[in-house]
Amino acid sequence: MEMTLRPPAAPQVSAAAAPGPLRLRLAVPLAVLGGLALLLALPPYDLWWLSPAGVALVAVATHRRRLRAGFGVGFVAGVVLFFPLLNWTSFAAGWLPWALLATAEATYLGLTGLATAWLSPLLDRRRFLWPVLLGLLWVAQEAARDRAPFGGFPWGRLAFSQGDAPALRFAAYGGAPLVTFAVAAAGGCLAALVWQRPSRGALGHLVALAALTVAPAALPLPAPAGPTKVVAIVQGNVPRLGLDFNAQRRAVLDNHVKATLGLAGEVEAGRQKQPDLVIWPENSSDIDPLQNQDAAQEIAAAAAAIGAPILVGAVLRTDNPADIKNAGILWNPGTGPDLAQTYVKQHPVPFAEYMPLRSIARLVSDKVDLVRNMLAGDHPGVIRTSALTLGDVICFEVAYDGIVRDTVTGGAQILAVQTNNATFNAAEARQQLAMVRLRAVEHGREALMASTVGVSGFVGTAGDVHEESGFNEASVMVRAMRLDGSRTLATRLGVRPEMAAVALTAAALAWAFVLRRNRRAGVHLGEAKAEER
Repeated sequence: MEMTLRPPAAPQVSAAAAPGPLRLRLAVPLAVLGGLALLLALPPYDLWWLSPAGVALVAVATHRRRLRAGFGVGFVAGVVLFFPLLNWTSFAAGWLPWALLATAEATYLGLTGLATAWLSPLLDRRRFLWPVLLGLLWVAQEAARDRAPFGGFPWGRLAFSQGDAPALRFAAYGGAPLVTFAVAAAGGCLAALVWQRPSRGALGHLVALAALTVAPAALPLPAPAGPTKVVAIVQGNVPRLGLDFNAQRRAVLDNHVKATLGLAGEVEAGRQKQPDLVIWPENSSDIDPLQNQDAAQEIAAAAAAIGAPILVGAVLRTDNPADIKNAGILWNPGTGPDLAQTYVKQHPVPFAEYMPLRSIARLVSDKVDLVRNMLAGDHPGVIRTSALTLGDVICFEVAYDGIVRDTVTGGAQILAVQTNNATFNAAEARQQLAMVRLRAVEHGREALMASTVGVSGFVGTAGDVHEESGFNEASVMVRAMRLDGSRTLATRLGVRPEMAAVALTAAALAWAFVLRRNRRAGVHLGEAKAEER
């Protein structure tokens, strides 16, 4: 009887047919290019179409890598993005806080690279999942970065790069998380197209790419339907840029008073509209006007001259000399400050406006005691004036979804961001203005940004900017703003889309765990059968 010897069968593992990861010498340059693309998509460069390309480059560089390598490649992209993006933080605080903050932010991109590598088993034979999974993963990454540590720091979100893009309109339907999802999903379409040879699915990915990047231009946006009120922004400027602007407190206050008196003269001469409300920026009175009579008289004179209430950005002292508050106070002509219409900043910046773990940090450096303790407010910035209801947020708070939304659900008819950019630069100011643009679309409310030095301006509900000022100059802008409007779907949904994305991301990571375990079990079974033969 003739017997035929057969070679042992190879283990039947799905990963065998999938291509391996890119060589590290190619993956690292791709990560660098990805980080650079993400950087250039953001202000002040505003090359918004590079955001999907950046996501795709990082995804391809980390796909099918070992987890540690995936983290490292993602971290490289994060370093390239965040160190130059946050360079302005070094102007006031020096290089060490800048390096620590940028490194912490880059770590989140490292974790994104690790997660992308972990999800590889889902993507090897399911290229149609690239857009969905990358969209979910980036939303989940930003959700974590927006909250931790110490309340998070949401700078550099994909959504903030889309000020001039059609995808900005998604903000009205699902807020910043939906915009981020669309941008990252577009990157997933690109990644799916380049990872393997063209296939029948290529057309579908091209259609999805167009739907995510071009088609949103056709999405309708709600427009405010209420009456108009005239609002003035006063950008008084400071004598010198830099951290020592705090030593120039009286000069800064005088600049804003002088500019308001000048506006009053223009109104009296009929060359400018009579404002219903005047907005001064954050720190326009770093002298506490509730305790300093001279400062109070200056502001009262300005309010009386212009004949309208002024929202004053003031630093308030407390009974404890170490504690301060960053506030917006409504100052009415004739009657003075309305303490019932005062907003105290809810989200002071850690390590800049207050020092977390001060006793531990003091063991490292005695410089920590130079940071004052800014107390957080306990309610949204809903300011009710005789003419309109204003939603006020202060400086970096515009980056946080919930803080802005709470003013709208509280009745805000327009949005205002009081900010002080004197310790930073024009790039930071434009990054902040991009966030104001997104918020105006997200909530269907006209908005404005009032800065000590610029950039200040008005923003329409389609994200369009009007009366934009320059940087490091005195300027006064006046515009009739339309009030009210129906609440957008994004306002009504609130945090739900983001939390749904986080839950689906967790489910995808768990699914990848099951596939990995089955894959290992298949390999072991194949090896055992081969030994039996």
